[in-house]
Amino acid sequence: MVGRLGSVDRSIDRSIDSQLNNTIRLISGCVRPTQIPWLPVLANIVSPRLHRKVATDNLLATVENHPEWPLHADIVNHPAQRLTYRGPIWAEAAPIDITTQWEEDWLSASVVNQHLVCDPTIQQPGSDLPCQSWTLLNRFRTDQGPCRANLHKWGLAASELCDCGQRQIMGHIVDSCPLTQLDGGLTRLHEADDDAVTWLKTTAATALAK
Repeated sequence: MVGRLGSVDRSIDRSIDSQLNNTIRLISGCVRPTQIPWLPVLANIVSPRLHRKVATDNLLATVENHPEWPLHADIVNHPAQRLTYRGPIWAEAAPIDITTQWEEDWLSASVVNQHLVCDPTIQQPGSDLPCQSWTLLNRFRTDQGPCRANLHKWGLAASELCDCGQRQIMGHIVDSCPLTQLDGGLTRLHEADDDAVTWLKTTAATALAK
């Protein structure tokens, strides 16, 4: 948000981002511990930060094209920045390509299972599944869901162990558990083919229901 003297009020940005992220969690079925970069990818919604940057680019371009506006001089011939904690609207004047920037942001982010997504700007496989299946699929992708390790951490289960005796995390269920693993593991589940979806609705749902 642009505040006093053209500066950016970061606290307002953070408050808005928090609300938007909560909404995206509802759309994608992700739980709160899910890493933030996953949210716009799974919801196929551009992140708030990139939306603000594009809106700022458009505003600056409009102002630059109207030299008769009083605002033009303030932007083009702006004063030197004196306060380092301020973020003037003209500080990042170079326009961006939103698709390219989103791809770069995804590749540079340190997120679990990042290798699953080659293009973060497109709808991910399985987006047409019923809500319950889509939610569960995304929880496996992000490695955050109601597995016993998490339930135990949240105080909702007496043990974090799987029926096979190993610690039950989301990745264990799909990749390595001898009782539940999917042929092809998480990589195949991400593609959401018919067999993977069937496994998701039966084996995975049963394992998480115990």
